[in-house]
Amino acid sequence: GVEPELPPAIAGCGTNFSGCLHRLLSTMQKHTQELQPAFVRDMQRSRPDLFGRVRIRRRQIIQNHFGKLLAAGQKRGLIRKDIPLHVAIEILLGTTEAIVNPAKVMELELTPGKAFSSVIAVFLEGMITPQGSKRP
Repeated sequence: GVEPELPPAIAGCGTNFSGCLHRLLSTMQKHTQELQPAFVRDMQRSRPDLFGRVRIRRRQIIQNHFGKLLAAGQKRGLIRKDIPLHVAIEILLGTTEAIVNPAKVMELELTPGKAFSSVIAVFLEGMITPQGSKRP
């Protein structure tokens, strides 16, 4: 699973926010790319209980790991401070659940990985400060 790879991915966020963000997104992308839409759809149909557990774990991962990353970025002035982190995380969770689900990825003709990447790109575009968008 993805979880053992996440703590090393977000290590050093206080000093290298952009590198940390890149590692976290690459790790999440790698694991979401493995899921093909037909598999996710079949899993939801035949094992909705299992799909529900996947959604709960995804929620926990986003809250824990993206929350730490955003907090580190906020301390350095790279993430907006006018939006409370718990609100930003809820926005990310809601958007992820609305877009990265079997019905929607099939409708949009996306893979779960591409759908997740799109959600993250739009979310971060709204959260990163001008200082945070500058490349080191």
